[in-house]
Amino acid sequence: MKTLLIAGHPDLSQSVVNAAIMDELARALPGITVRRLCEVAPDGVFDVPAEQAALAGADLIVWQFPFHWYALPWLMKKWLDEVFVHGFAHGTGAKLAGKKLQVSFTTGAPAAAYTGQEGSVADIRELVSVFPAIAKVCGLDCLAPIWLNGVSYASRDDAEAVARQQALARDYAARLAARIREIQG
Repeated sequence: MKTLLIAGHPDLSQSVVNAAIMDELARALPGITVRRLCEVAPDGVFDVPAEQAALAGADLIVWQFPFHWYALPWLMKKWLDEVFVHGFAHGTGAKLAGKKLQVSFTTGAPAAAYTGQEGSVADIRELVSVFPAIAKVCGLDCLAPIWLNGVSYASRDDAEAVARQQALARDYAARLAARIREIQG
């Protein structure tokens, strides 16, 4: 099964957790194709045919990104808007139907912020309901999302906090890699 990993962080050089996740996944899953959007479009301009060709060649598509304001980060949203167009991603001539989509993301706030209970922001399952909707329109099989909470509020100047975040990221990446292997069969 050909797997395509889309790294949606807009600037991995400024990331602790998503960068560590990407590094660990690349090490743990050497056979997958990785597209770091901040590298393929450093100026925010996508080669849409190249992005579509990468998607068309995959059986499993994995999105890895930081959950920014309860949604995709700007660069990944731009990629989605420009690449997932009618005639390619959905509608007549659609090319994505039957592929699997695994959504994976990180949150800055702790898990308690996303319980849906009094005092929390919301139930995270409600916030991520847009992803199965996108998948449905495209004929993608949207798998249950996976995420890591509470990872972006440490100071980059605190070496111990950064090391803790990197350790959490590596543990999370190992779980995500195991899930990808399971999906791949």
